[in-house]
Amino acid sequence: MSEFLDVLRTEKKYTVSPLTAGQITARLSYLLPLDGNCENAKPYIVKSLYFDSLYNRDYMEKGSGLEFRKKIRLRSYGDGGIVKLEWKRKQGSKQRKQSLLLSKTDAEKLIRGDYRCLLDYDGDLPKQFYAMMTEEVYRPKCIVKYSRLAFTVPTNDIRITLDSGVSAQEGQFNLFQDSVSYYPVTEPGRITLEVKYNHFLLDYIRTALSSFELTETASSKYTASRYFGLGGTMS
Repeated sequence: MSEFLDVLRTEKKYTVSPLTAGQITARLSYLLPLDGNCENAKPYIVKSLYFDSLYNRDYMEKGSGLEFRKKIRLRSYGDGGIVKLEWKRKQGSKQRKQSLLLSKTDAEKLIRGDYRCLLDYDGDLPKQFYAMMTEEVYRPKCIVKYSRLAFTVPTNDIRITLDSGVSAQEGQFNLFQDSVSYYPVTEPGRITLEVKYNHFLLDYIRTALSSFELTETASSKYTASRYFGLGGTMS
């Protein structure tokens, strides 16, 4: 039986300094539990391999600011035990993310450009992935890697994350290889705060964040990481 996830939620991004990130972390630590991947209250590593069409349609649509756009990525968490193929779409003010849990063997096939294994999974989503990625000639474009500290609340599927040390690689696409060199994508000391929720953000969390001067940003790790290939701008 195939395992799927389907989430539609609001996502807001902010850029904060290390000092502000530390203050937010200290405050939230009293209020919210950490994500299970944060062993010993430490950040965990997230690696995402982004796919794009032959003519980099997803990159171009993000750059042009289209209201409805998408991203396709393979994502691994922590030690790489969990691998997801994700289809993330911006729908107005919300983000929809549909995920298919894959075996490492099948993930490696996708990295090589062999998408036939998707037809072995049950349901419509794997077939949609297969049709889109073959018809639009999707291929691996870059790997994005960063450290993430995440707080979670089951109510309204609330997640608050702080991402640091964002780096990328545009020449080697093996998501599971450790000896890959990455170049920095963000300026030193720059941290991305993301606030994600369904329906609404609980008042006590909103209050906890309201004392910080936060300016929303539309920065994208993917577009910034196409730094050498397409001239993406460091965020």
